[in-house]
Amino acid sequence: MTSIESTTTTAHASAATGERADLLAMLAKHRHMLRFTTRDLTDEQAGLRTTASELCLGGLIKHVTAVEQHWVGFILDGPTAMPDFTAITEADRARWADGFRMLPGETLAGVLDDYAEVARRTDDLVAGLSDLGATQPLPKAPWFEPDKQWSARRVLMHIISETAQHAGHADIIRECLDGAKSMG
Repeated sequence: MTSIESTTTTAHASAATGERADLLAMLAKHRHMLRFTTRDLTDEQAGLRTTASELCLGGLIKHVTAVEQHWVGFILDGPTAMPDFTAITEADRARWADGFRMLPGETLAGVLDDYAEVARRTDDLVAGLSDLGATQPLPKAPWFEPDKQWSARRVLMHIISETAQHAGHADIIRECLDGAKSMG
């Protein structure tokens, strides 16, 4: 079993005000709901598929961690921080699939610790960014309109949306696992 305690907020992130504080508070809320779905689970339970989907709770945490890490890299370094979505190989597909499941040797505690570290770095970045309106060109990908840019603000809203969406998926997976619900 593992703890789902939220990450320790750094002094830098807790000093955020205004829009930054609002973005960080919303992200913290959805991170908490995602982590909360894993309360009192064993590593084995965190790796179980309970629906027709390939998703498991540990895998969702891993995926959201990777997504947040990539998008924060994008804020800092632009499209070079993202995978090349126009040249996907079979090995890339296999790595992608592994990001949605618990692999041998992985633990729920380890996955949650990785998520907490990425969250801490994101929170520090948001609190310290000089300009939320600073933009980067999107990477080439079939799902992005060519020659578009996203601001740091839009990227953060995307991270929040992605986290919220997967917290909902996690809630369904957990309810199918043992009937536990995050709310209600």
